[in-house]
Amino acid sequence: MKKLPLGIQTFREIIEKDYIYIDKTEFAFDLIEKNKYVFLSRPRRFGKSLFLDTIHNIFEGNKDLFKELKIYDKWNWDIKYPVINIAFGGVNSVDKLLAVILDKLKGNQDRLGVQCENSDDYSLCFSDLIKKTYEKYGNKVVVLVDEYDKPILDNLHNSEIAKECREILKTLYTEIKMNDASIKFAFLTGVSKFSKTSVFSGLNNITDISLNPRYGNICGYTQNDMATILKPYFEGVDMEKVKLWYNGYNFLGDKVYNPYGILQFIYNEKVFKNYWFESGTPTFLINIINKNNYFLPNFEDLITDERLINSFDIENLSIETIMFQAGYLTIKKVISQRNRINYKLGFPNIEVQMSFLDYLLDNFVVMKKKFPVSDDLYDIFESGNVANLEDVIKRLFASIAYNNFTNNEIEKYEGFYASVLYAYFASLGVDIIAEDVTNYGRIDLTIIFNNRTYLFEFKTDKGDPLKQIKDKKYYEKYTSTTLKANTVNKKSEVYIIGIVFDPKERNVTDFQWEEITI
Repeated sequence: MKKLPLGIQTFREIIEKDYIYIDKTEFAFDLIEKNKYVFLSRPRRFGKSLFLDTIHNIFEGNKDLFKELKIYDKWNWDIKYPVINIAFGGVNSVDKLLAVILDKLKGNQDRLGVQCENSDDYSLCFSDLIKKTYEKYGNKVVVLVDEYDKPILDNLHNSEIAKECREILKTLYTEIKMNDASIKFAFLTGVSKFSKTSVFSGLNNITDISLNPRYGNICGYTQNDMATILKPYFEGVDMEKVKLWYNGYNFLGDKVYNPYGILQFIYNEKVFKNYWFESGTPTFLINIINKNNYFLPNFEDLITDERLINSFDIENLSIETIMFQAGYLTIKKVISQRNRINYKLGFPNIEVQMSFLDYLLDNFVVMKKKFPVSDDLYDIFESGNVANLEDVIKRLFASIAYNNFTNNEIEKYEGFYASVLYAYFASLGVDIIAEDVTNYGRIDLTIIFNNRTYLFEFKTDKGDPLKQIKDKKYYEKYTSTTLKANTVNKKSEVYIIGIVFDPKERNVTDFQWEEITI
């Protein structure tokens, strides 16, 4: 079997050293033939850099690398185009960004054998580089920019630096449009898509293919890839479990797997772990969620429009936009109504859901308390021993660090307690429904596990949440004739649980439960 290309983003190395390569050249050919200025947004470690390097080799006419690939008989390999390639890494200051840009431009000058007259001015140097490269080679220039937004994203914790980085990059990218006559093709990739009034204001003729169904599979592994090219690597593995753990990313093509996660899964002896999530921590997201007291169960059933998921703005950061573009949420359903398109968003798979919520809990809960509580909760849901649940939940909230309550009033809101419990429950991997809709209203949280259903209602006053469940008959949805028919020869159990939280005590003050007889 071919070797695993772990961490390898160089197309030539993958082909020449016989690593696994999922052929994406048909997308590259189509993209080049139909477009001039293109932008692609995908989460980290989805294969953007490898795809960009593939395009680089196509334009340079490296025919021998493509002998067994789909583009081989379609492309005119006799014409070779000079390529300017810029790939951004992390920077933590404006001065560092300026130095990095000049260094990248110097590297291209050396490789292409041209010299900028204005080598100390990044904007003039970039323009000079494009023009002189065109003059030297007699063919129009290809411009490839990888991680175009990384200098901004790495500084979102400091909005002033992020804004300065944005203005520098905006000026740089404007030179692409200003040198249109010298350019054959330009392709920019990144994680986020900033609004056209920000980074792309000077390059407003760019085509965004991020949610174009034609290119939905341009990055990532499809189910067909898993069943064909990658099949020999999964002998004896439960593929339905692999799908639940790692599939589910949707960019309006097929649902795809993250390549990094799949390769790591194979390399690590098929052990189910959060490989993609562990490769980068969403610290900035956690800060936004804590700052805005975001209601976490909303992530299960979030409806948004195309403008929101496509527009990243430093001055008006949206948690939904960041979560989607970073890969922590994906499109679960496209909703077309009233001549508009909306999207239902949710976690793409078990890996992301469990890992993200675990990471949130790490920021809420004293670590030594977390895992014993999680284990106890799992045992209760598995056994149906609801009588022990009150003590476990009390221990859970007693373990939340005091500074999470400092200088805010989050403990006054039901949403805070629901968010913490939701994060704990969902991180266990159980089926969970937030704000579960019935004919009579909405249940705060529903958990379904091993043929048992648990219905939760929360209050932060002296109300009677258990009475509310009974009066509104929330449980009827789970004790219907249809449900019984689906549980033939199995004992189905439904539990209703009402919990009252005291903001002063920051913990449970009333806990009631009953089992509903079907």
